[in-house]
Amino acid sequence: MNKIAQRLNDLRTMMEREKLAAVIIPTSDPHQSEYTAEHWKCREFISGFNGSAGTAVVMPHSAALWTDSRYFIAAEEQLSGSGFLLMKEKLEGTPTIAQWIKGELDRARQEGQQPSTEVAIDGMVASASQVRQLVKELRSAGGLTLRTNLDPMRGIWSGRPTLPMNPVQIHPMELAGESCKEKIARIRRALREQHADGMLMARLDDIAWTLNLRGSDVHCTPVFISYLLISSTDATLYIYKEKLTPQVEAYLHENGISTAPYDSIKDGLRQYFEYNILLDPDEVSHTLFKSISCQVVEAASPVPAMKAVKNEAEQLGFKQAMLRDGIAMVQFLQWLDEQGKALSGQSSPAVTELTIAGKLQALRARQPHYRDLSFDTIAAYGPHGAIVHYEPTAESDIPLKAEGLLLLDSGAQYDDGTTDITRTIAMGPLTEEERRVYTLVLKGHLQLQNMVFPDGAAGTQLDAAARMPLWRYGLNYLHGTGHGVGSYLSVHEGPHQIRMEWKPTPLRAGMTVTCEPGIYLAGRFGVRIENTLLIVPAIETEHGHFLRFQPLTLCPIDKRPIITSLLTAEERQWLDSYHQTVYDTLAPHLTADEAAWLSDACAPL
Repeated sequence: MNKIAQRLNDLRTMMEREKLAAVIIPTSDPHQSEYTAEHWKCREFISGFNGSAGTAVVMPHSAALWTDSRYFIAAEEQLSGSGFLLMKEKLEGTPTIAQWIKGELDRARQEGQQPSTEVAIDGMVASASQVRQLVKELRSAGGLTLRTNLDPMRGIWSGRPTLPMNPVQIHPMELAGESCKEKIARIRRALREQHADGMLMARLDDIAWTLNLRGSDVHCTPVFISYLLISSTDATLYIYKEKLTPQVEAYLHENGISTAPYDSIKDGLRQYFEYNILLDPDEVSHTLFKSISCQVVEAASPVPAMKAVKNEAEQLGFKQAMLRDGIAMVQFLQWLDEQGKALSGQSSPAVTELTIAGKLQALRARQPHYRDLSFDTIAAYGPHGAIVHYEPTAESDIPLKAEGLLLLDSGAQYDDGTTDITRTIAMGPLTEEERRVYTLVLKGHLQLQNMVFPDGAAGTQLDAAARMPLWRYGLNYLHGTGHGVGSYLSVHEGPHQIRMEWKPTPLRAGMTVTCEPGIYLAGRFGVRIENTLLIVPAIETEHGHFLRFQPLTLCPIDKRPIITSLLTAEERQWLDSYHQTVYDTLAPHLTADEAAWLSDACAPL
């Protein structure tokens, strides 16, 4: 019996004992994090699927896993032989979790069984809004009930990783640009506007931003596991004391922040003394939501919107981080160009997806203020490029050849900024289809990156600009076009996004956002081109204030695959202007050989 089969068997034994019809295992942790500490990777443990999004459901005789379009291909491969059926979210014909559970129970009844009607989910990791929606859907699906007081992995996950105890560090004022006291004062003003006396902050990047602290508890994301409870007069950080150095303890004391043990948060909420408290039902877990005895103001946390608009110090930090990242990228692309020429149509065991990912990380690590990657590098050659979030492993690693396309999506954490960049690179001769798709993706990228739009427009209103050149040829992609980026924080940041689904958050000057259209042809190749952008003022007229995007990313876009006849004169001018900026900014920091390579890479079309 393989390890996944054994784990499913152990879980089903527990389910039989507890008389459960199904167990739902989400990706989330108690802080609704996109990326979680190892301790909370329960869905990966039970299914073997390691993507950053997905929900597993286990029943006595069946199991299924729901995930989004970024992971369709990867999930199909990882779930093969696991006993899990892949459910492709947002595709016609895909049932909801409640619909699927009902269908399986109906089938069991037809076979003469009398299954339980109770479903379980860990209420400590499921948000209040998620539980509410599940309760509604399960009830509609046939009177099913939901149990939330059970951690299904307890007693099953032998050797489960403990919670990390890594030390917390102070993020200096010259990089933060606003003190902890000033941020908490702003938060309290926002709470008063909501007629709230205080709030519970559960999201780890919000806590790190508010307190000007950073950590290393989550892979590639500089956060620390904690809660922050703010009242009208004081604030308490719930965190394991072992994580606090004397310097950080003194810093917290100076800023009026008291501390309490991380696992005493329920008691802290029960003892909360104000008349009411703001809780974001998308952020706070169901269990903690139910721990409150006072009046609850249900509303979105004010912190993500504050954090999304970067102040002058943070904007300067981004530009400095992007400069260093651009230097590393140019050094890498010059090295890769040399490797491609040496291959001469042959593959080499010395140039594989893993080795180029390692080479790029090493070049970034040489840059001042480098801390870590901002996510695991996606180095996807040939057919692997069609797997949207492919990450090479020892088992999947393949050598590169002097032909076809390499999709390289990568980023780094620096003390003063977080980077996220994708380039699709021609390794040699390309097919006409590869060149056409590449050019259409580039057109979409340029159309969005060079938009001028009204202050306050939502990202959904801009999304079509990146897709129109693709739609004309019957092409589309199912992932978002852009997301916010943190200031030495999470590489994926909200609340603003650029995507087809309606996201009403207004775009404001000072926000960072990516521009990353792509096309993925299963079994053949993938193309994605991504820059990180800063939203800045454009013009002011009698019709109001208008904004535009300023590229922060400094790296040439490969010109070799472009079918120039498909570009408009304006698009060619945009690309040439961007390349001139890249060269003028980076060249003074490069060696003569590197600058010469960059000059050719940035030459006008």
